[in-house]
Amino acid sequence: MKAYFIGGGVGSLAGAAFLIRDAAIPGHDIVIYDALALFGGSLDGAQLANGAYSLRGGRMLTTDHYECTWDLLSSIPSLERPGLSVHDETVAFNEENKAHSRARLVDRNRFKVDVSHMGFSGRDRLELLRLVETSEETLGNSRITDWLSPGFFESNFWYMWQTTFAFQPWHSAVELKRYLHRFMNEFPRIETLAGVKRTVYNQHDAIVLPLTDWLKRHGVQFGQDTRVVDMAFEQEGEKLRVRHLVLDRDGRTADVRLDDGDLVFFQNASMTDASSLGSMTEPPTHLTKTDSEGWALWEKIAKGRPAFGNPAAFNASIPESWWLSFTVTCRDTRFFDQMESFSGNKAGT
Repeated sequence: MKAYFIGGGVGSLAGAAFLIRDAAIPGHDIVIYDALALFGGSLDGAQLANGAYSLRGGRMLTTDHYECTWDLLSSIPSLERPGLSVHDETVAFNEENKAHSRARLVDRNRFKVDVSHMGFSGRDRLELLRLVETSEETLGNSRITDWLSPGFFESNFWYMWQTTFAFQPWHSAVELKRYLHRFMNEFPRIETLAGVKRTVYNQHDAIVLPLTDWLKRHGVQFGQDTRVVDMAFEQEGEKLRVRHLVLDRDGRTADVRLDDGDLVFFQNASMTDASSLGSMTEPPTHLTKTDSEGWALWEKIAKGRPAFGNPAAFNASIPESWWLSFTVTCRDTRFFDQMESFSGNKAGT
């Protein structure tokens, strides 16, 4: 039995590791394909031609949650500290560098905001409680703004919750409910971010590199610069079996035939799909779905096959999905000196 992963993001890397660790699948029977030369998906940590860095995405971590993540990283050795796992290394780092923000919110006049209170009105509390207790079936595809009044979106709580978990008012009410349930214990400390745990380096160097190193040492094959552009299916009763993967390597097509019992894992699309880079003098170009490669395969296999879901539910509102991230590459300590002076926090805390 072989296992094929389409997409080289952290989900595929984790899946391959769990197959080796928990299912005793030999690493040499696992292949991970990605259209990029660098694995890790949104956690890319790429160095640009001018010597600067670009980190398009990242994950907020807490040790009270993300049980599967920490369980996996407990099995992955640190690249720098012999005898320690990535989990142990991260926990030790956060013991030495405790997060405790003293400048959680800053207003438009560049004054630090008093965040000792959430800023809720009585109406905000009632509406938030109603949202938390409403079933997902009732919430359906409604937006957050369908359940909470305009004043809520001016509260300290919303600004802190929004900037912690990357919410916008037009996002899914179901998603907000899930986060409120999952991270209820962050309420008493959200004004300081004390629950947030940071990795020693950026998450590509701190998580992706140790994980890919472990996978390579177990024999996993990495098909970089390789796009999976199509799948051929065979109907077996009510189920579909993947029989072929069609690959594109630098414009050359290749066909991979699957045997009975082989597995295919498809990590469909990406939160940084169709991304573009700006510069110090030019903004990033706004790309559209026609520039996307991450959704193309999903749309192709879902056409006429409702069991594979509806990509349009996720990629039909591009202007509401655009987001910007900034990576600051510092050549000296001036930025850190100014930030520490303004915030009262040591860099990284």
